[in-house]
Amino acid sequence: MPSISAGLKDDSILTGRLDSASPPAMSTSDLAKKSCVPCKGGVPPLKGKDLEALAAQLPEWTVVEEHHLHREYSFPNFAKALQFVNRVGEVAEKEGHHPDIWFTWGKVKIDILTHAIDGLTESDFVLAAKIEELPR
Repeated sequence: MPSISAGLKDDSILTGRLDSASPPAMSTSDLAKKSCVPCKGGVPPLKGKDLEALAAQLPEWTVVEEHHLHREYSFPNFAKALQFVNRVGEVAEKEGHHPDIWFTWGKVKIDILTHAIDGLTESDFVLAAKIEELPR
């Protein structure tokens, strides 16, 4: 499948913005193959069609007010929820991109955003895709 980078401007990694000519849709697994890119701020968060194109690749995640991604998971017990949280933590550390995680007996809630810009970048979707590939 084509890489999303095929439709990105040269500065897209820095800006988190997609070229207006969106590339063909890719799968969650293609997005998960990418790496999170640190954002130092000063760039606008994704909005509108750029945001919709990435959101379409993660149908289990909810984009909340064009500000952050949200997903809830259910587990049969506390131990399974904790194992999943630990797996998410390992991915977050590896990527250098850390979600907000809440968990309790049998439930895990995750919010992802780029805190430096108080909004969403492509890296948020990359992290969500990587989380989707974790065993549950």
